Amino acid sequence: MSSMYLGNLKISLFGQSHGKGIGVVIDGLPAGEKVDMDALQAFMQRRAPGNSDVSTPRKESDVPNILSGLTDGVTCGAPLCAVFENTNTRSSDYDRLKNVPRPGHADYTAQVKFCGFQDAAGGGHFSGRLTAPLTFAGGICKQILERRGIAVGAHLLSVGNVRDAGFDPVSVTAKQVLLPGSKPFPVLSDEAGEQMRESILRAKAMGDSLGGIIECACVGVPAGWGDPMLDGMENRLSRILFAIPAVKGVAFGDGFEAAVSAGSVQNDAYYIEESAVKCRTNHAGGILGGITNGMPVLFRCAIKPTPSIALRQESVNLASMECEMLEIGGRHDPCIAPRAVPVVEAAASIALLDAWMGEKMYKKA
Repeated sequence: MSSMYLGNLKISLFGQSHGKGIGVVIDGLPAGEKVDMDALQAFMQRRAPGNSDVSTPRKESDVPNILSGLTDGVTCGAPLCAVFENTNTRSSDYDRLKNVPRPGHADYTAQVKFCGFQDAAGGGHFSGRLTAPLTFAGGICKQILERRGIAVGAHLLSVGNVRDAGFDPVSVTAKQVLLPGSKPFPVLSDEAGEQMRESILRAKAMGDSLGGIIECACVGVPAGWGDPMLDGMENRLSRILFAIPAVKGVAFGDGFEAAVSAGSVQNDAYYIEESAVKCRTNHAGGILGGITNGMPVLFRCAIKPTPSIALRQESVNLASMECEMLEIGGRHDPCIAPRAVPVVEAAASIALLDAWMGEKMYKKA
C-alpha cells in the first residue's frame, strides 16, 4: 500500500531503479480525455537524466510503453498502465551497499525493514528513478486540468544560498507560472539561474552536492476544493509531494514565517471585484481550513542535497558491525532540485485533479 495514492484517483508506482523497468497504474481517470503524447513526452524530458552538466550522466529515454487505458490517444475508463524500460544501469557500482549503507540514503532503514532482501542497486524502489512514472501520471493530470482553466507551474526559488525572484502570490498568471518550464533551467530570473548553475558546478568539482527550494503556483483553482481536517487541500498535496524522495519540507503560503507574523498582517482581507470575493494578500497560500479560497494555491518544497557524493564519508559495515569509511561510485546529480521541478508540478496536478473529481461527486450527490 505504501507505493499507492488512494483517493478518487488510485495511482500505484512499481519497479526498481536497476530492474527491467518501472511503471505506474492509474485507476479512475475520467474517460474521454485526450492525452497529447508529444506534450507529455516534452514534460517528461524536463525530468529526464543526462540532459545537462548539472545532472547525472545516466541517460534514459523515458519513453512510456502504454499497455492499457488509452484508445486512439483518449482515456477509455480502464486503468491506464505505462511501463518505462531501464536501459542504462551499472549495478556493480552498488555491490557494497547492502553491508555498508550510504549516509543520507535509505540503505540502512531498508535493510532493517526488509531484513536484507531489498534491492540495493541504484537505491531500488527508494530511488528518484521512480519519479519518472510519477511525472508521467501527473503530466496527464496536468493536461486535464489545463482544459479546465487551471495552470500548474513551478520554478527553482533557490539553490544553496542563491535565490530567484518569487511568484507574485496575489496576481501571478498562468503564463507566468508556465514560463520557467519552457526554459533549459527552470527559473524566473536567468541571471539567478546562471548563478545557481555555477554554484552546482562548484559543488560538483569539490565532490559535494547542494539542495534547493522549489516554489509552485496553481492558478485558476476555484474556491471550495478540499475538505476540513484530514482531507484538506494541504493534506492532499503534502501526501504526494512527500512521495518525491528528496523532499524534506513543504510550506504553504508564508509557511513558517507566519509564526513570527501578527494576525493583523497575516490575515488576508477580503474585498469584492466584479461580483467575486477576492483577497488583498495571499499569506494563506490560497487555502483556509483545508479548502481553497480562490486565490492562487502557492507552496514551497525543500529539496535536500543529493546524499550520494564523491567525498569519503563515515559509515558502518553491517556484516562485521565495525566502523568503515565509504567512497560512493555511480552517477549522481550534484543537485537534484532542477530535475525535481516538473516532478513537483506533476504531484500537485495529481492532488488537484483528485480534488476536482471529489467535487464532481460531491455536487452530484
